[in-house]
Amino acid sequence: MSGGKIMAEDQIGVVVNYYAKLGVAALKVTSGTIKTGDLLKYKGYTTDFIEAVTIMEIEKQAVEQARAGDLVGVKVKERVREKDKVYKVVE
Repeated sequence: MSGGKIMAEDQIGVVVNYYAKLGVAALKVTSGTIKTGDLLKYKGYTTDFIEAVTIMEIEKQAVEQARAGDLVGVKVKERVREKDKVYKVVE
């Protein structure tokens, strides 16, 4: 085992759409909250990366936080796919 920190992952949502031209993932938040600055892990059949939330919008309005039940757009650097699971990475 390495000397690094062990990170926990809690599933907080699922990808419902991806807008390639904008580089935006549409997420359905299924539990907990997402805040700007949170580390999210996107995991699917061909998707597996971690990225901090830098820009987040609900109905084209910038927000700092999203809660369970919200449909939120999050700027991502890599492609995600519908039904990819989204986890909040917690140290």
